[in-house]
Amino acid sequence: MNQYEVDHLATVRSGAPESMVLLRSDGTFPLDAPGKLALYGAGARRTIKGGTGSGDVNSRHVVSIEEGLENAGFTLTTKSWLDAYDAVATENHTAFVADLKARAKEAGVPAIMFGMGAVEPAPAFDLPLDGDGEAAIYVVARDSGEGNDRHPEAGDVKLTDSEIRDILALNERFEKFLLVLNVGGVVDLSPVKEIDNILLLSQLGAAIGDAFADVLLGKSYPSGKLSTTWAAWEDYSTEGDFGDPDDTHYREGIYVGYRYFDTVGKTPLFPFGFGLGYTTFTVGDATVTVDGSQVSINVTVTNTGQRPGKEVVQAYISAPAGKLDQPYQALAGFTKTEELVPGAAQEVTVAFDLADLASFDTASAATVLEAGTYVVRVGVSSRNTVPAAALELAETATVRQLHNALGDPGFTDWRPEAPVAAEVPAGLPTFAIDAAALRREDTQAPVDLTDALDFVKDLSDDELAYIVLGQYADTADKQSIIGQASQALVGAAGQSTTRFAGLPSLVMPDGPAGLRLTPEVGEDANGKFPLDDALGGLFAELMDDESTAAIGTVADAEPRVPDRTFEQYATAIPIGTAIAQTWNPELAAAYGDLVGAEMDHFGAHLWLAPAFNLHRTILCGRNFEYLSEDPLLAGRVAAGITRGVQAHPGRGVTIKHFAFNNQETNRLNSNSHVSQRAARELYLRSFEIVVREAQPHALMTSYNLINGVHTSESPELLEAILREEWGFKGLVMTDWVVYGMTRTDLKYPRATAPATIKAGNELFMPGCEEDRQGILAALRGENELVTLTREELAKQAARVVRMAWALAGR
Repeated sequence: MNQYEVDHLATVRSGAPESMVLLRSDGTFPLDAPGKLALYGAGARRTIKGGTGSGDVNSRHVVSIEEGLENAGFTLTTKSWLDAYDAVATENHTAFVADLKARAKEAGVPAIMFGMGAVEPAPAFDLPLDGDGEAAIYVVARDSGEGNDRHPEAGDVKLTDSEIRDILALNERFEKFLLVLNVGGVVDLSPVKEIDNILLLSQLGAAIGDAFADVLLGKSYPSGKLSTTWAAWEDYSTEGDFGDPDDTHYREGIYVGYRYFDTVGKTPLFPFGFGLGYTTFTVGDATVTVDGSQVSINVTVTNTGQRPGKEVVQAYISAPAGKLDQPYQALAGFTKTEELVPGAAQEVTVAFDLADLASFDTASAATVLEAGTYVVRVGVSSRNTVPAAALELAETATVRQLHNALGDPGFTDWRPEAPVAAEVPAGLPTFAIDAAALRREDTQAPVDLTDALDFVKDLSDDELAYIVLGQYADTADKQSIIGQASQALVGAAGQSTTRFAGLPSLVMPDGPAGLRLTPEVGEDANGKFPLDDALGGLFAELMDDESTAAIGTVADAEPRVPDRTFEQYATAIPIGTAIAQTWNPELAAAYGDLVGAEMDHFGAHLWLAPAFNLHRTILCGRNFEYLSEDPLLAGRVAAGITRGVQAHPGRGVTIKHFAFNNQETNRLNSNSHVSQRAARELYLRSFEIVVREAQPHALMTSYNLINGVHTSESPELLEAILREEWGFKGLVMTDWVVYGMTRTDLKYPRATAPATIKAGNELFMPGCEEDRQGILAALRGENELVTLTREELAKQAARVVRMAWALAGR
């Protein structure tokens, strides 16, 4: 194992407990010492490090929970149960793959596309609960991935009867019983909600088993908080819809996650921001100060328990409802303490700018704070807050005058009929806010492209068209839907063109749980090639003739014999949701620094991560990659990751998927209907935070449409909002619009290269000759849907050139 692997695994292992969320505790854990232990559940031996798809990472080894416990000195008394479950799971998986292939054939779709990211439900079983020991642990596991969504069914969002039966039986039988959740998204725990000890382990990368053992023995401690509300499935909002292959209507408006639960007064199982520890804390009375629009909250946090721990102080704002309806409260800021030993105290400051809490008024196309009383609330979860101060605004303030953009969703957002009112207690410290202090700049200065335009001005139309496409094989049938198109770094998703002297190529490995690379590589006179199965897992199992044709995998006529071999193992870090559960942007930056160091090692320029579309619904199959239901938490954590990566010169992130990519069903052709207000306050807000705070070097647009226009083809989104309003200075690229993945028989068409280039999406990935010919036809006025001028093409090519020089030199 290389030294960087050793060092980076240590970073993941030490940071992982901050992602773990202790949901219930009766004080019987941690254990004092290793001993005999009864271990059960799907995730015990088949521990899931992270979800499937392009973000999967090839680490050298993943420590399972079983292995981690044995490494720590435990004797497991349930080996026969684990062996028997292996047999059940293997049989279930074989049937699952066969069913996918049969349904793909019936639908007339290549199996690898039909089954991408498909969720394999946990199997039913009836195995004797043999085993004894000081304690018992049951590990529920759930997987999900890119390309498919989850389902509110047993074995996925819901527990199976087998799981419920065994969990309840073990809880009765053992004095010390711990339910562990090795999951990437919400599971309905209502049938087992009274279990005394429940740990949301999450999916924590390559060191997950060792990190769990550390926490079980009290060598470390859980200090995570939920980044998404956990509730019974039936209690989530049904105001919007989800999963239609053509049109998804975000009718719920701004009432997503805790904004919905808190406003309608519905109690979740575990609220947003909630998490226990091995110790207890008190949060003292808050002292609030105001300077212009800057609000600072000072509290003293004291460890009143018997073990070390960390607490997160959270501040929320209850805004007055005027012309615009408002949720009961919205997260305004947060701060995590340092480690506090028993009896220790720390003064914590949570600071925020009231202007950042402005609402979007569609009628005036402006962000505003309406006149009235804004209640500052402080606590340790969204359901545990108390008023700390009142901010009085005598007149409505315009914060920014913005563009009327993104179109009409075709409906009026839902609003609750009887929202819970935020009361203003008598005697609350009150501060007057001057409306003038809330005004902010409307637009930002454009990027200087002078040097890059000089470089491209004498190039031919043919040459300009190459620059705005990724480096590609000669024909579309050799594209890869799995994002392994790079020639310079085997297994990386792609790279920009290599065809020009003086223009370096940007190499782009996928993410977001580390770098996705081919782990073992050979090299001969014809270049580098993967030694192992580049697909692996379910991908490989679904391969058939139709799938091979669809993804462009062409087998070598003769096996290649390498002249030399080398390794490209990368470190799997925690999934996005787990990083958000730390509520610690500095730890997020440390994970980013880890990735940046591996980019240095392998010669990568742009990491295709972080991903942070909001958890609009718990059914999105890609939620594990994403961070939170709240845009502030998502934005600040993603900004931390960005700073960590970009602290390495010549390395950058590619924030994604911009925007409204909240379901995987028919993701290339799905139309998200979203109001301007919900778009601005929720789905774009996290991206805005990252751009303004950390200036990421690149951004990836999403596959889907927004109100009838592909995001990659929307100048309102890319030019007006992203660049003019927010001041984004980096590179905009598409997601991998692979020719073989596209369909022409659906309600909405695929995105096309000429339309994306015209709109301000300057790099169309991964690119193919058909895409280039489409650009040239648009230049000649021969494209029926879009025309493209030489000036427009040159500007977008110059943007690619500028960022290639910035990251890879001139």
